[in-house]
Amino acid sequence: MPSGTDNIFLIVAVGECITGMLANVFIVLINCIDWVKSRKLSSADCIVTCLAVSRIALLWITLYDSFVMVLWPHLYVIDKTSKFIAVFWTLSNHLSIWFATCLSVFYFFKIANFSYPCFVWLKWRVGRVLLVLLLGSLFLLAFNVEFTGTLSNFWASVYKMCERNSTWSPDVSKTLYLNTLIAYNFMYLIPFLVSLTSLLLLFLSLLRHTRNVKLNSSSRDFSTEAHKKAMKMVMSFLLLFILHVSSILLTGWIFFTLEKYKASFLVTLTSSVFPSAHSFILILGNRKLRQIGLGLLWRLSCHLKRAKPLAS
Repeated sequence: MPSGTDNIFLIVAVGECITGMLANVFIVLINCIDWVKSRKLSSADCIVTCLAVSRIALLWITLYDSFVMVLWPHLYVIDKTSKFIAVFWTLSNHLSIWFATCLSVFYFFKIANFSYPCFVWLKWRVGRVLLVLLLGSLFLLAFNVEFTGTLSNFWASVYKMCERNSTWSPDVSKTLYLNTLIAYNFMYLIPFLVSLTSLLLLFLSLLRHTRNVKLNSSSRDFSTEAHKKAMKMVMSFLLLFILHVSSILLTGWIFFTLEKYKASFLVTLTSSVFPSAHSFILILGNRKLRQIGLGLLWRLSCHLKRAKPLAS
């Protein structure tokens, strides 16, 4: 039977995942309805929709993994089950991170203003740039899946030892696990550096634009607000991304040092903040999604106010 700690973890995990899925389903539905009505979808909306779909899959597998950890932990011993969870989580998490990275790059090319020929050439071909990024991410995904298989085998061995109260098995190589863990987390460094570069270049573009505005005070300054808004979106992604990757790395170190699979409960909850919280930030940062969301909340509150007197 699950303990009190297990039940609390499961309740929080379910609440966190359902909240995140509602936000992402909202994004997908609104953009799909908009696409059906107008028969077209902007590049930004297309990226955000793909991002939301990948996060729905990520939250579903996280929710399933939470149930397995609490109710059926013995399934981790089954090779197919543990590898299915690990590979599917890696796939959805990888796509989620890279779609968010593509969104940061898209913000940079659409809003930043530089006169360098190379930048202008890439700006007019931003669609191809994003396609190259996604194809490159699929190349990295193959290594990610391979690393995940090694880590999955290690976690299954840890569970077996915890159940038998046995000492460390000589068949399990700590050195191999540590090297794989380092390489696995190194894969996240690439999208982080790409997004960080986009943020820094947006900042430089903002400084340049601000200097030009001071020289020509009569010009209407719409670009400054666009720069600041884009920087806030990219910065929020980077902060949540750091929290997300730190949680993954911490989970690996907990398995490595404590050799207890239940020690990752808190870290699992922390890592789920990224696909949930960032989706709400995207909704608030998008005027169309924000207005529709606020309208739905207003209608819901009016409906609850009308239903309250009837219930009493």
